[in-house]
Amino acid sequence: MARILCVLYPDPESGYPPTYTRDDIPVITQYANGQTAPLPEADLGFKPGQLLGCVSGELGLRSWAESQGHELIVTSDKDGSDSEFEKYLPEAEVVISQPFWPAYLTKERIAKAHNLKLALTAGIGSDHVDLDAAAKAGITVAEVTGSNSISVAEHVVMMVLSLVRNYLPSHQIAVNGGWDIADCVSRSYDVEGMHFGTIGAGRIGLAVLRRLKAFDMPLHYTQRHQLDPTIESELGLTYHPDAESLARSVDIVNLQVPLYPSTERFFNREMLAKMKRGSYLINTARAQLVDQDAVVEALESGHLAGYAGDVWYPQPAPSNHPWRNMPWNGMTPHMSGTSLSAQARYAAGTLEILECFFGHSPIREDYLIVDNGGLAGTGAKSYKLN
Repeated sequence: MARILCVLYPDPESGYPPTYTRDDIPVITQYANGQTAPLPEADLGFKPGQLLGCVSGELGLRSWAESQGHELIVTSDKDGSDSEFEKYLPEAEVVISQPFWPAYLTKERIAKAHNLKLALTAGIGSDHVDLDAAAKAGITVAEVTGSNSISVAEHVVMMVLSLVRNYLPSHQIAVNGGWDIADCVSRSYDVEGMHFGTIGAGRIGLAVLRRLKAFDMPLHYTQRHQLDPTIESELGLTYHPDAESLARSVDIVNLQVPLYPSTERFFNREMLAKMKRGSYLINTARAQLVDQDAVVEALESGHLAGYAGDVWYPQPAPSNHPWRNMPWNGMTPHMSGTSLSAQARYAAGTLEILECFFGHSPIREDYLIVDNGGLAGTGAKSYKLN
């Protein structure tokens, strides 16, 4: 028997389960890059389309875990020395967390987790784990790569249109009973013809580019490895050797890179100043890729026309976080990758990884971040150890 400690976000304030808008969701068996969707051997303990990412949803793991003799502890209490997470961590063999409600596995916490063998992200993004400390401790770090890439990409497209078309303030005018068309359109433009650039063109960044191609926008990108020429030709992409070149050249910048020391706050005052006046910045990757105060200043001065994202630091963000009230923002809680459609996939992927781990069979390379004391799989392509 193993102790599985699962940290998920709280239930809806109105209670669990909610009344679902739809009876089902489309079945996705394969992703655009050819990777198959998760394929656990056990029957899923949930119906796709259910709310699984919250505490009562339990990722649909309860029946499977108990049938295998494991102890499953699910909590949303993750912060502070008296939290449930701290209480159960020393005896946990597996810790499951989410990027949306991260249980930060710091070096100090890893040192206390004497039995920990697997740190599993239900979703994409493992920077809430100290990967260097995990590697040194022999802990495997895995995530459900690909499970919610399209969910996030769709969110980016929505945010681009919302900012450029001035949708959110215009909607609020309608809600408030107004008909102030001049106020609505005084900041509203067409995206057609605007130059869009993504810093990072992996699964999510490339999916965003494919979707924006239909809007007749000149498309730009930069990343460590240049894309295949056939993809560049298909989408009409312009490659930039670095982020600064891209930032100077486009009207909309999308951040889609992992967080590690070399990318932390790399969109600072100096980099923001190199963007065109009236540019837009989208960030669904990690909040610490940008300088928090510099973003607020750029919006207040008018240098940035808008900033949208769903990533904050810390998470959950305090009620007085400056990004909640800065002008021309399109912020949401970190929810882009946890749509009910995405939850079905990352819950199934979590179960697949657990089956492999406890069955002593290889975990998919796509899912691995750290293994055998070093970066592995997707982690070797996306992260750097200190």
